[in-house]
Amino acid sequence: MESENTGALAGIKVVELGQLIAGPFCGQLLGDMGADVIKVEPPGAGDPMRQWGNGDHKVWFDVIGRNKRSVTANLRVAEGQDLVRRLLAGADIMIENFKPGTVEKWGLGPDALHAINPRLIVVRMSGYGQTGPYSSRAGFGGIGEAMGGWRAIVGDPDRPPSRMGVSIGDTLCATYGAMGALAALRARELSGKGQVVDSALYESVLQVMESLVPEYDVSGIVRQRSGSILPGIAPSNVYRCSDGEYMIGGNGDAIFARLAEAMGQPELASDPRYATHSARGTNQTELDALINQWTSTLTVDELEALMIAHSVPAGRIYTGKEMLADPHFAAREAIVAVPHPVHGQVRMQAPVPKLSATPSSIRRPAPRFPGEHNAEVYGERLGLDAAALARLAEAGIV
Repeated sequence: MESENTGALAGIKVVELGQLIAGPFCGQLLGDMGADVIKVEPPGAGDPMRQWGNGDHKVWFDVIGRNKRSVTANLRVAEGQDLVRRLLAGADIMIENFKPGTVEKWGLGPDALHAINPRLIVVRMSGYGQTGPYSSRAGFGGIGEAMGGWRAIVGDPDRPPSRMGVSIGDTLCATYGAMGALAALRARELSGKGQVVDSALYESVLQVMESLVPEYDVSGIVRQRSGSILPGIAPSNVYRCSDGEYMIGGNGDAIFARLAEAMGQPELASDPRYATHSARGTNQTELDALINQWTSTLTVDELEALMIAHSVPAGRIYTGKEMLADPHFAAREAIVAVPHPVHGQVRMQAPVPKLSATPSSIRRPAPRFPGEHNAEVYGERLGLDAAALARLAEAGIV
């Protein structure tokens, strides 16, 4: 594949020690933006993400491993640690998402690395952060979502807390880690020195909890699970059609008036029960039932045509099937085809956001196997020849 690198981070060297989701997703984000990402995997099976996903053919790694080269190194032995230390001596960013204290045991902690490379930016992702009384606890994304407030408010009120459906805690943590890395690169331009980016799962979730904490602090309000509605904001829900479901966001006085016109019931906009934002919020359940009664007489196509004609924010409930067939996705190249040695190609989400002058891209598919680029990277970066690599492989180091 190997297309031209036009990304904003072209020339930035990243070494990714992470595995599973948070660390590799951070590496994916930086790689999409043009960074040269070297993924370090344990010899043998490699990153467990290679085995994750649904279906007979696991393709999750094809997304999270794109734009990376894979090398293997046994980080539990001194010679493997030394290989990675030498890679990091010439790197700009290191990514890791191990339990706090782990990389220090391997001689790869920030203090040790800054002694040989003061410009290195170390991005650390963990459940609870690098400090504090919980820092030594094991933590996965779901635990961070629970502690950060997400799980308590997701789902129907008469049922236990629900999972969102994707690993949002991990990807938020990774996104804030990548954001921190970009800020640290800018700071390094001024100071000449690298620093540590400490991204905690629970704090990353907490960051997007809107007014949840101050609502409790000021008013004693504990936000509850509310299912598909936005409490007090109406109408904003998924409504039944004769052949499916459809999302309508008709809140806002002017928007609701247009929705009422589309319904053939313009009088609703002046009805005291629905005329104002607060009135619609108070009568949310009744209003949703009224709209559902109307939408159930229409097909999704018929309802969508009315919403477009009356400029009411609305949209279909998409799955992968609809995304791959949608002309807007195609026009914006929101989904791209990436070459694959088994499937010919795999279609997946394109990098975002879109930059006009330095666009991100997918320049290479995910590594087919752990250590695919051992000869290339260790030769290029460390000057190791085939004989040296053969000895390391025989000893279980790579």
